[in-house]
Amino acid sequence: MLSPFRRLSCVALTALVLGAGAQAAGRSDEPRAWLTRMNEALANRNYDGTFFHLSQGQVETLRIVHRVQGGRVTERLLSLDGSGREFVRTNEELTCYLPDQKTVIVEPRREKNPFLGSLPQFNADVDDFYKMESLPPGRVMGRPTRVISVSPKDQYRFGYKLWLDEQTAMPLKTQLCDARGRVVEQIVFANLDMPDAIPESAVLPSVKTEGMRWVRQGAPADRPPSLAAFRASQLPPGFRLTVSGAQTLGDSSAPAAHLVYSDGLATVSVFVEPEPAQAAGAQTGPASPTPPPQSLSRVGAGYAFSTVVQGHQVTAVGEVPAQTVEFIAHSVTAHGAPPR
Repeated sequence: MLSPFRRLSCVALTALVLGAGAQAAGRSDEPRAWLTRMNEALANRNYDGTFFHLSQGQVETLRIVHRVQGGRVTERLLSLDGSGREFVRTNEELTCYLPDQKTVIVEPRREKNPFLGSLPQFNADVDDFYKMESLPPGRVMGRPTRVISVSPKDQYRFGYKLWLDEQTAMPLKTQLCDARGRVVEQIVFANLDMPDAIPESAVLPSVKTEGMRWVRQGAPADRPPSLAAFRASQLPPGFRLTVSGAQTLGDSSAPAAHLVYSDGLATVSVFVEPEPAQAAGAQTGPASPTPPPQSLSRVGAGYAFSTVVQGHQVTAVGEVPAQTVEFIAHSVTAHGAPPR
């Protein structure tokens, strides 16, 4: 039986690898205008670069290729050391090549952001929980940059610091920071090219798939009635339910309820499924009573927390502090039932 963290979807895992950006309008010196230019560059430019991903004392070298041709976007993200994993995303699908697990996972594409990520549009509510400002200019790879800071106002979310290329607004360096300003994760480009055209061969996977197990996950499914009532009864300030649906996790044949809570920038995914021990007991007879298992794990720069609520396994995962996923997971309950 896979742990709840290893059974998370490929989308959920890759979403925790990289993130930086924001939305606004214009071309002024205002931080929001620069972050809008960054989002436009990430989505609409051709680029091919190598960067270092630093997290938890580990350094991984990755290559990102983003190809735009005829309105069609294809992306390829590959690890140049370590796991050797590759992710290829088209307008329709995300394919995850995991040679360390001898597995290929194919999923429908559920969101349109590029691999390097972007943050949703700032609004008045977001301003209540984050402070955004321009910092003194800097240099990365010898290029002058605008430096933007997005700082959290409490302990329930991370902040961001971004070095944007003066000419293109591409993020040459990004940092994910906790409420005290300590760096949790860092991405630094070693080289970055932005050609007019990128050949199709640059976005084809290099992983040899002979002997690998293929897992194809379908479109989001309907939630079983037993899962439809689950919701978080309490949330950290500013978070609200933005998505409610179902998703198949790993090798499971039964869909899990999938809830997404967001404060407009940070996002936490919650998965609710029948507790594995209970499902096994239904087939083999009653099991010895044990305390509800709880586990916290680092997933990329974020955290995942799993617990058992009313006979169901609840897993919350997001690029947020540990206390945020624990807060949300502990508050999940079936509608109409008293909270734990």
